[in-house]
Amino acid sequence: MKPIKFGAFLAPHHPIGENPILQYRRDLDLVEQLDQLGFDEFWCGEHHSTGWEVIPSPEMFLAAAGERTHRINLGTGVVSLPYHNPYHVAQRIVQLDHMTNGRAILGTGPGALASDAHMLGIDPMVLRDRQDEGIGVLRRLLAGERLTYECDWFNLYDAKLQLLPLRGEIPQAVASMVSPSGMTLAGKYGMGILSIGSMSTAGLAALPLQWSFAEESAAKHGHTMDRANWRVLMNWHIAETREQARAEAMQGLHRWHTEYTVGTLQRAGAESWDSAEETFDNLTGAGGVIIGTPDDLVKAIRDMSELAGGFGTVVGFINDFAHPEAISRSWDMVARYVLPEVNGMLDDYRESNKFVRENREYFDRAGQAILAKINENERAAEALHDAPTSASAIAAHSDHMQSNSTQSNTTPSEATS
Repeated sequence: MKPIKFGAFLAPHHPIGENPILQYRRDLDLVEQLDQLGFDEFWCGEHHSTGWEVIPSPEMFLAAAGERTHRINLGTGVVSLPYHNPYHVAQRIVQLDHMTNGRAILGTGPGALASDAHMLGIDPMVLRDRQDEGIGVLRRLLAGERLTYECDWFNLYDAKLQLLPLRGEIPQAVASMVSPSGMTLAGKYGMGILSIGSMSTAGLAALPLQWSFAEESAAKHGHTMDRANWRVLMNWHIAETREQARAEAMQGLHRWHTEYTVGTLQRAGAESWDSAEETFDNLTGAGGVIIGTPDDLVKAIRDMSELAGGFGTVVGFINDFAHPEAISRSWDMVARYVLPEVNGMLDDYRESNKFVRENREYFDRAGQAILAKINENERAAEALHDAPTSASAIAAHSDHMQSNSTQSNTTPSEATS
């Protein structure tokens, strides 16, 4: 079984009230930290309204992130394709690919905010059809084709990119919420999937059905879907104990849900609660948000993978539930404890430790070997027998040192359980 990759997704969801310049800088600092911690992917989206989602150009943000990082792949999560001429989207992602030395990923979607579409004079009813049409043209351009194309929302005449992707091909993915649209498009074009709806209770339950939409569409169009290219979002905040995680994130979770999900988006079916305690208990109880220890997140990821039937990358949603320092610690703990546990990186360490502890008869001769060498030297042997310590104490000390060198590491949650 292939290891699960780990990524992060920045919408962003920043509460109104903080200096935007400092928010952008802190977001870039976090990308740099994620790169150093060994995360595989970073995604950021395109939004133009609400006051909370404040990156209008993901490519511009990712270009700045590319200068601060070395290995993490950088994805548009996502470009709202119906808002753009596909030629411009193709040119920007190719430029980003070259500026980041081949680390760009192109994620596209129909546009998540109806308020964005309204400002641009686009009927939300046409967004998904336009995304389908735009993807078809975009893929031809990225393949190096010269083409002429006319439709009711853009025109191209003898259009061809003068610079092609650095690696010959840029990985591509489509966003999927709860409707079959995103999965169907992924199957139609043989593309990857970024499942954003998995952060909701309904989205969680729908994951197996969603994948079946992709496979059916792929079979119809002569493609084969690969779960390695399926990215599933989760929302979390991690600390040493559940109590600490709750204390750090509860008020921020309440504000995000009350002011943004319910108050701003007015999302259908989203319920508001009077107290932060009620909000916390209801949202975490439904499974859409994981706030707890590394062990809690390990279990949640394994449960999600089993429910979905497997996926390639788990993508954590970057939230502002806690203070920036606590957020930074949370991502650090995910890299230190969750990533290796999920991928079995510690299994052989534990097996080696267990073998040494349970097979002491193989190692008892270590103390005897020390005594044998001491006794070979007359002065050393005399000093040993004249000293208050005995030969048995020497042997015991040797065993003690051997035992200390083979103690197993534990996560903070294991140490406090």
